[in-house]
Amino acid sequence: MHRARALVTTVLGPPGQKFAAWLIVKNAPTISCTQCRHYNVPAAAEPFLNGSSSQYVEDMYNAWLADPSSVHASWDSFFRNSAQGGPGYQSPPSLAPLGRNEIPATALFPMAGASPLASGPISDKIIDDHLAVQAIIRSYQIRGHHIAKLDPLGINSADLDDQTPQELVYKNYNFEESDMDRVFKLPSTTFIGGKEKALPLREILRRLELTYCRHIGVEFMFINSLEQCNWIRQRLETPGITELSVDQKRLILARLTRSTGFESFLARKWSSEKRFGLEGCEILIPAMKTVIDKSTELGVESIVMGMPHRGRLNVLANVCRKPLPQLFTQFAGLQAADDGSGDVKYHLGTYIERLNRVTNKNIRLAVCANPSHLETVDPVVQGKTRAEQFYRGDGEGKKVMSILLHGDAAFAGQGVVFETMHLSELPDYTTHGTIHIVVNNQIGFTTDPRFSRSSPYCTDVARVVNAPIFHVNADDPESVIHVCNMAAEWRATFHKDVVIDLVCYRRNGHNEIDEPMFTQPLMYRKIKATKPVLQKYSEQLIAGGIVTEEEVKDVKDRYDKICEEAFERARQETHIKYKDWIDSPWSGFFEGKDPLKVNPTGVIEDTLVHIGKRFSSPPPNAAEFIIHKGIERILKSRMEMVENRIADWALGEAMAFGSLLKEGVHVRLSGQDVERGTFSHRHHVLHHQTVDKATYRPLCNLYPDQAPYTVCNSSLSEYGVLGFELGYSMTNPNALVIWEAQFGDFFNTAQCIVDQLLSSGQAKWVRQTGLALYLPHGMEGQGPEHSSARLERFLQMSSDDPDYFPPESDDFAVRQLHDINWIVANCTTPANLFHILRRQIALPFRKPLILMTPKSLLRHPEARSSFDDMIEGTEFKRVIPDQGAASKNPDGVQKLIFCTGKVYYDLTSAIKEKNIEEKIAVVRVEQLTPFPFDLLKQECNKYPNANIVWCQEEHKNQGAWTYVEPRFETTLAGQRDIVSNNTRESRGWFSKLFGKSTNEPKPQPKEQTESMSDTRVISYVGRPVAASTATGSKAQHLKELAAFMADATRL
Repeated sequence: MHRARALVTTVLGPPGQKFAAWLIVKNAPTISCTQCRHYNVPAAAEPFLNGSSSQYVEDMYNAWLADPSSVHASWDSFFRNSAQGGPGYQSPPSLAPLGRNEIPATALFPMAGASPLASGPISDKIIDDHLAVQAIIRSYQIRGHHIAKLDPLGINSADLDDQTPQELVYKNYNFEESDMDRVFKLPSTTFIGGKEKALPLREILRRLELTYCRHIGVEFMFINSLEQCNWIRQRLETPGITELSVDQKRLILARLTRSTGFESFLARKWSSEKRFGLEGCEILIPAMKTVIDKSTELGVESIVMGMPHRGRLNVLANVCRKPLPQLFTQFAGLQAADDGSGDVKYHLGTYIERLNRVTNKNIRLAVCANPSHLETVDPVVQGKTRAEQFYRGDGEGKKVMSILLHGDAAFAGQGVVFETMHLSELPDYTTHGTIHIVVNNQIGFTTDPRFSRSSPYCTDVARVVNAPIFHVNADDPESVIHVCNMAAEWRATFHKDVVIDLVCYRRNGHNEIDEPMFTQPLMYRKIKATKPVLQKYSEQLIAGGIVTEEEVKDVKDRYDKICEEAFERARQETHIKYKDWIDSPWSGFFEGKDPLKVNPTGVIEDTLVHIGKRFSSPPPNAAEFIIHKGIERILKSRMEMVENRIADWALGEAMAFGSLLKEGVHVRLSGQDVERGTFSHRHHVLHHQTVDKATYRPLCNLYPDQAPYTVCNSSLSEYGVLGFELGYSMTNPNALVIWEAQFGDFFNTAQCIVDQLLSSGQAKWVRQTGLALYLPHGMEGQGPEHSSARLERFLQMSSDDPDYFPPESDDFAVRQLHDINWIVANCTTPANLFHILRRQIALPFRKPLILMTPKSLLRHPEARSSFDDMIEGTEFKRVIPDQGAASKNPDGVQKLIFCTGKVYYDLTSAIKEKNIEEKIAVVRVEQLTPFPFDLLKQECNKYPNANIVWCQEEHKNQGAWTYVEPRFETTLAGQRDIVSNNTRESRGWFSKLFGKSTNEPKPQPKEQTESMSDTRVISYVGRPVAASTATGSKAQHLKELAAFMADATRL
């Protein structure tokens, strides 16, 4: 405003002074403007007065004073007008059209028709008033949401602030009541005028109030795109744009009736059951269905949804149209017809493909199963959505989208929300826009929002990604529907996130048997006096003549009848089926397969050589691609290894990836710094040294018809990114998806994903995944946070019984893999890494793979494998026996050491140093879970005179010791097929997934050669117990290593 006034004052002069009077005054001060920018411009564009022209003007003026006819007629006119107090210079009229954001000078005045220039100089008030009107309009756009009537209860401010921003009070702009009927030109940044270009101030304020301060409050002016801001303004401000047709209103009523009727039915039938109903936010169902309708209309064919427990059953019933009998049997306490531990009904997911009756198009809907960790499902949904887009070739997200539901307290309080939001614009993680719907109960369990968040709104986290936020009063159904249509259109137009904040209330407590009056007595007194939204809206439509009371009652009665009929069918069921609730079905994957047949993992040598050479070469036909000298040395050493038929860790991994890509299997490697590798060993992306963003990916250029390979550095997040990759892996079983931690112990910030979804997802939700975790692990003197991947935690969560030795048979290993919840391994050779990665795809089912990966072994000269260990006929070695002198004379061996991981190389070095290779045998346990009872029994029997020792580099209360000790006892005791206490058909996973009969024969045990149990016990050698994973002192680390190496090699 100051700049505008200064500009006009500079042109016209101070009030009361004649224009150009300074020309008459001798020694007049020079005009200056401290805020002006000075540029080098052509002479034609120079200002009127400068150092040379001012002398010329003065000479002309003196000549005019002497003889007016001696100067040009234009100068005569100029000086004559100036002397009389008028404008000295009048520009000719312009016929050119106005530019963007330009208005004619006459627009600065009230529409009275008189020319301001004809009636005297422009006053400061006129300028101030017009600028003030623009400021008011902008203030409503920015701050109108602060005073919008968002709370259906009328007791809270959604932004936790009861004050009205001063920018929204028109009197603060020096307007009086007499100004209210003055007409003002509307700026191009508003659409409140519709086709009108000017409006009275009173009407401007009225329309702004209706748009921004009624039941919709919008935060969008922080978005740094004028196009996007104008898009929102136009769909909010245009007069009449929120009006709905009669049919649309009747549809809202019908959907609202179903939403309310479902909760009422459950409350009548199971009044004391927890169901986390939707009472208080019944509008959620019409809202979600509107988003789906509009998105389907705009081309979306598949929607992946994630949500907390509140309202889940209603969403399954009325949005997904899950068969009601299946829902109602969850309340009956029936026994499951298939195996697994199951989960409570309000955590379950589903997958439905159905016809959208509004758009007459098919739509796929998936609701992901979710634990009580409310926002854990967010990144999982995003990963699943991204994978579906990838496999469909939907590079812009036009066919597949995600919807995430949140609670207000969780959305503001859970860090994984922020982590997930920050994935939204990353090239390898974006889902091209997510619609977030917040069920804002204005309370978290029992905590008042004033004590559960520091931000004004629970949705403020979305501002970091420039997502528009639509706050809306959930008791105004038509405003909600308008906002939902806008959100769906926004996502389809800009492919960016958007948030709908349904400001509502929770009619019951945290659950149906909770008493909220203990902690929120005033709020719940108000809630009890508040009519349900269905009643309010029904009365509104009846009063408007849209429907009759009989029609309202008829819709309600018809849905009640549907529920009753479904209830009767549910009562006839005798079992529930967990597989009815699977959220990621793999159509055709299990059918027609031998459940015990593992495809070979070895490959022909030509494949290894081809992949090795491509992986070791710079870009072909690109001599100008400048590679770092260090990378050139690495590529050269790799090529030498290929020529010598040897692979190190990076080469073994690349050969596993490349051979899968050749077979048409998509491989995705994700995590922090995975393109190069934390330890600079991988280098899957080569960078041009002089051209930005010019890269070459060798594994993407192996074969012309190979599957796609994705390697992507992630954000510095574990919880969010691991959840994302888990969701990605759930979509398609024919893909190898790997998440690598920067260091193994960093996974603990994603512990929730590991505990709630990865280790138990199959047991709870019949949901398999082949996701692999790379966790760099090893005690190498790098301190407590860069040593241990907490192997003991994964082993503790393994579901094999330490006291049960399964019957030995030819398919012992695959049966173990089938029955376990995941695989935990600590490989010591590149060949074993090669095979275990390929085995993830070769198995006829999918299990998560937890790999302790090396650090120093990446370059260890002994940690290399010959191609002979990877060619056809070879396979993954669960146990690697001793291959040295001790194995040649097993009866003379005095000590048999079992170990896993890097410590093997420390042991062999120490044994060799003491020259006692014939007396100590060292056996590597490469696969810890499922435990290789059969192979370890063979090794123990092979060395009958040896003392048995478990050696580990981790502390005694960490690492594998507490897991392996009882299992070694079982191995040595020779226990056999112990009958399980669970007598319920004992069918295992085979019957569920492959339809095996309950009468199928058990595997025939091999003939037992040992009838006597081994009386030996296993002892421990390693570091003592400790609270920390490792010492921070290098010297102390070496001292500890020397001490337990001495113990291990002592005879």
